[in-house]
Amino acid sequence: MITNTELEYKGNLYPNEIVDFKQDTDKLYFTTANGVILQITVLRNSMVRFRYATDHNFEPDFSYALNKNALRGYNELNVHETPTEYIIATVRMRILVDKKTLRTQISDPEGNIICEDELGFHWEENYEYGGNIIKMSKITRTGESFYGMGDKATHSNLKGKRVENWVTDQYAYGKDQDPLYKAIPFYVGLTDNKAYGIFFDNTFKTHFDFAQEKKHVTSFWADGGEMNYYFIYGPEMEKVVRLYTDLTGTPELPPLWALGFQQSKWSYFPESRVKEIAKNFRDLKIPCDGLYLDIDYMDGFRCFTWDKKLFPDPKRMIAELAEDGFKTVVMIDPGIKIDRDYWIYQEAMEHDYFCKRGDGPYMHGKVWPGECNFPDFTNPKVRKWWAELYKEFMADIGVHAVWNDMNEPAVMEVPSKTAPLDTRHDYDGHPSTHRKAHNVYGMQMVRATYNGVKKHVYPKRPFVITRAAYAGTQRYACTWTGDNVATWEHLWLANVQMQRMCISGYSFVGSDIGGFAEQPDGELFARWVQLGIFHPFCRVHSSGDHGDQEPWSFGEEITDIVRKYIELRYQLLPYLYTMFYKYSKEGLPMLRALVLYDQEDPQTHFRTDEFIFGQQILVCPIQEPNSKGRRMYVPRGNWYNYWTGEVIVGGMEKWVVADIDKIPMFIKEGAMIPKYPVQQYVGELKVLELLIDVYFKLGVENSTVYEDAQDGFDYKKGRYSLRNFKLNGKENELIIQQFKDGTYTTSYETIKMQLHGLPFTIESVLIDSEKVSLDDVKLLENNCIEVNKEFTTLQLLGS
Repeated sequence: MITNTELEYKGNLYPNEIVDFKQDTDKLYFTTANGVILQITVLRNSMVRFRYATDHNFEPDFSYALNKNALRGYNELNVHETPTEYIIATVRMRILVDKKTLRTQISDPEGNIICEDELGFHWEENYEYGGNIIKMSKITRTGESFYGMGDKATHSNLKGKRVENWVTDQYAYGKDQDPLYKAIPFYVGLTDNKAYGIFFDNTFKTHFDFAQEKKHVTSFWADGGEMNYYFIYGPEMEKVVRLYTDLTGTPELPPLWALGFQQSKWSYFPESRVKEIAKNFRDLKIPCDGLYLDIDYMDGFRCFTWDKKLFPDPKRMIAELAEDGFKTVVMIDPGIKIDRDYWIYQEAMEHDYFCKRGDGPYMHGKVWPGECNFPDFTNPKVRKWWAELYKEFMADIGVHAVWNDMNEPAVMEVPSKTAPLDTRHDYDGHPSTHRKAHNVYGMQMVRATYNGVKKHVYPKRPFVITRAAYAGTQRYACTWTGDNVATWEHLWLANVQMQRMCISGYSFVGSDIGGFAEQPDGELFARWVQLGIFHPFCRVHSSGDHGDQEPWSFGEEITDIVRKYIELRYQLLPYLYTMFYKYSKEGLPMLRALVLYDQEDPQTHFRTDEFIFGQQILVCPIQEPNSKGRRMYVPRGNWYNYWTGEVIVGGMEKWVVADIDKIPMFIKEGAMIPKYPVQQYVGELKVLELLIDVYFKLGVENSTVYEDAQDGFDYKKGRYSLRNFKLNGKENELIIQQFKDGTYTTSYETIKMQLHGLPFTIESVLIDSEKVSLDDVKLLENNCIEVNKEFTTLQLLGS
């Protein structure tokens, strides 16, 4: 019998009336009579942090997600008190804090409500673990839509969905299965053409209900920790995504080869099989830059070892592959085999680097090597040790890149699929259990890996891949969407997951092309490659249990189609590299869902298939077998059919012909799309001429081409080439202006422009106001001209 009435009441608890207010520069504190403190921090004109404490007590302020170099600062901050509320105003937002309930309402400067609390902050005491289950509910406005949340295998628009964040090894997951491998608690709300974002920076298991339980309520809650979230106002979706991406960070530029095509399988062994795969790529003239070694290269699955029977001389093999243009990528998992004769196990035991259970014994679990212990990557000493383990692999043997898998962490043969919740972690000096550290375990592993690879491949750039991730992991590694399935449904899922990840600040992402589990037929494989070449990370990967999945595995017809699209990927490398530059520098997502591209058009709010590759290429995959084409929505504006040159007017659905060798692909009018010649691998050819496809527009359009040495860090010293083009099309004239920045000297001297849709016949050409002979620019009948790369203004005149 419970006699303590306070313990007997286990329901929700709420803040009551505000009894104290104080301001400390950019921080505002509101304290209630029952000990709740709301701390509001104004970070930017359009970004505010909300942080709640109970019992007058904030937890230590620490986050793995935040970018330490994120921009800060605002123009003005005013606080005004009325009898019923406090009013906080920046130049972009107005926040009301209710004196009786601590509920908040956020509006734009004109008074239009953007987001407001329903019940607002409330909590429930957690009697099993201690602390609180913390909760927040917001009013869902009529017609409101929701996007983001990272890697969710469901419709792009989350309205009516409930999801949770708990990174999980989900082999052969299905549509709407949740959770998966990533925990990115960030979403974008859109209503009345105004977009905002909420980033709930809490690493416990978190839950989000987007008006599923109650049509007028959106809520989010966590199993522990603090109610700590960032509110970001647009009103443009792209601005919200860019501000969130700046808050959590972007990666450095990868080596250009990392954007090339890559081939993987579980597993390629022995050495002779790896060499055979490499030879087939070169013999069949199918471009490829990366070959992957899965766990079978190891000695008994022990990390940082080699099976000398399968790979007797890995250094020689990697060097020989490199001579033929292949980079070697190896897998490293977190589980360290319990083996007293294994030097890594010995070192970790000697320095007490393994995770322990709540009562003191080491946490252990079964993974590929058998029984394993797991390093505590939330301990900075462990991360430093782990980084140094890569020295032999990278600096001595010559491995080019590293792939971290199973780092949720995945544990076999237990219902939870992961470490027990009482497992202890250092958490960078803020000791915690696995309840708090689970979602960041893989992130901190790949952080250590990134630091080690970066140090030991220097002066080259690091390239690291991770399966598990929390918000901010994009600073360290590329990722993919885990163990998918070779089905048409998963082709649709791959498309949706890429768009969602890019909205969620994580653009360097791809899927296992063709599907990891089961076996695709040739048609599905070809259609997946057609989609995959437009994903920032482009890799075929499959399970060894289901047959071969190389480009030549499905007969000559499919091989030719696959080659054609991989070649297109290599032609578009300067366009893709420029996309990555803008993502790294400005936080621009590399892929845009149509709603991100044009939020004003309500037709885009529920589209899943179509997306914008970069800023100027529209792509729509074929996602059903035996298709000769499909209906697709073309966003507003004029678009050139890439295959036929036909110009179509957007803002409506169109039937597009697309037989097995075509993917619907359109170019925005006015775009200038840079291309390189087809190479078998990055660096095979010296680029002697930059080709730019120019698509005429009656009006103005801007385009950019970014180039550098393709590896190394000289670009950070200004040794890059940034060409900004301004195209201005008129009835009888086309003007192209070039504004160049950077000190890098490209290998080519001329730019060859292929002009599409020119409405007049060229009669004269002026370069920098000087008339030149048509022969000098090598004008051909198909409107192709060559100019020196240093031109400032190019004028094409006709009648």
